[in-house]
Amino acid sequence: MVTRVRVLIFTWRDAGHPEAGGSETYVERVCDVLVELGHEITIFTAGYDGASRSEQRAGRTYLRRGGRYSVYVMAAAHLFAARGRYDVVLDVQNGVPFWTPLWTRIPTVNLVHHVHREQWPEVFGPVSSRIGWWLESRAAPKVYSGRDYVTVSDATRQELVPLGIRAEQISVVHGGNDLPDKDGDAAIGKSAYPSMVVLGRLVPHKRVELALEAVALHRAAHPELRLTIVGHGYWEADLKSRARDLGVSDAVRFTGFVSEDVKHSLLAESWLQLLPSVKEGWGLVVLEAGLHGTPTVAFRAAGGTTESVLDLATGLLADNDTDFLNHVGLLLADQELREELGRAARDHAHKFSWQDTAKGIEKVLDLARLAGVNGSSDSRSAVTSSRT
Repeated sequence: MVTRVRVLIFTWRDAGHPEAGGSETYVERVCDVLVELGHEITIFTAGYDGASRSEQRAGRTYLRRGGRYSVYVMAAAHLFAARGRYDVVLDVQNGVPFWTPLWTRIPTVNLVHHVHREQWPEVFGPVSSRIGWWLESRAAPKVYSGRDYVTVSDATRQELVPLGIRAEQISVVHGGNDLPDKDGDAAIGKSAYPSMVVLGRLVPHKRVELALEAVALHRAAHPELRLTIVGHGYWEADLKSRARDLGVSDAVRFTGFVSEDVKHSLLAESWLQLLPSVKEGWGLVVLEAGLHGTPTVAFRAAGGTTESVLDLATGLLADNDTDFLNHVGLLLADQELREELGRAARDHAHKFSWQDTAKGIEKVLDLARLAGVNGSSDSRSAVTSSRT
């Protein structure tokens, strides 16, 4: 975008929220670059303990209103009264969108990281999960009919099409990377003992229990095996209980939230990263680990992992739990293979940058803005990737 554009972003959580994850990181890093490019950014999100209601920070405006569910009502009220204040809206759909086309004629782009079909039952009961999936798979595609979509992987794009969203409406803009310096971790080196790391929110659909099972299964062959779990979430107590039941508490460390420097140090020293998540739109943590020559074991069915992890080249993809556990055992035992995958993971990770990601999002937003009310997406060709 050549001209200064006023962008309003609706997102369930901002990067400072206690439950923030990859989606929030993606939005935050993209905004960093959009601000550098001269655009005016407003982020409307839910409030949380310790956060101010309104804040000017890092060249953008944060408006925090409502809570987990009431933020949607507050967002509608803000948008309804916002005539003339914004040029384009980025609506981040984490399962349920903000329904922005119902409240405004401002051009809208829907950002979807991944489809939540498998996650609804993991988090909600049978009735609530069916309602949630209906809202995501049936109601949202109708409300956003004719609007532009952007997602972070071709895997998600392919899952959106059967929901009734036309392929030509959907652009793919992969996630970037925070640490472009190839030599940034040169002084850290891998741990002298077998080590694994899990990085992410501690919630049921991340399936961190499987990483604990990997420790229980393989510690006989690797008595010094250690697992570090980085992150926080309401599932932490259950995970600690599971570690005790498996008899691996002495080999597992829960760090909670850590600084960026500590996070990168842990990724750099670990032999492997485990990503047992049910679903990943892209897998930012895969690239973060790759920067440090650390290969990832993940599930093929998670979706975006089939693009962030190049199977048999930068890591290993599993088709079931047994596969996953066997892949972990193989890489713990085979130093030559592990290091070969790590080198390729480093090269792959350096093909992505937040500059490219933000410029991809900028292009999508500009196309929507120029199209006016967003009824002419057929005439636009999708952005295919942020990959350099």
